[in-house]
Amino acid sequence: MIVIVSKYLLPKGYRGLTLWPFVLLKHRQDKGNMVLLNHERIHIKQQLELLIIPFYVWYLLDFFYKWIKFKDRTIAYRTIIFEREAYENEKDLYFLSKRPFWNFLKYS
Repeated sequence: MIVIVSKYLLPKGYRGLTLWPFVLLKHRQDKGNMVLLNHERIHIKQQLELLIIPFYVWYLLDFFYKWIKFKDRTIAYRTIIFEREAYENEKDLYFLSKRPFWNFLKYS
């Protein structure tokens, strides 16, 4: 995981974004935010499990399906299966050491 801090690379409203193998952070102080970094590490694991490109395809399809379904971008984002797994487990800093393979499927 390579961490890059840039307030210009992230869309408005985002503090972190993972584009394997990079984690982009908007604020330098977030380099010490273990919960945020754990959230992004969960995405790194998900991306590797799906061999990277299929992760992005699935992520976008899930987002657009839920945006149409809920008619709300924020709800669509929060209900993407990859985000559900990351948000639910971001505070458990040991989650990745015990996480089963393709664990995100239980959030579908």
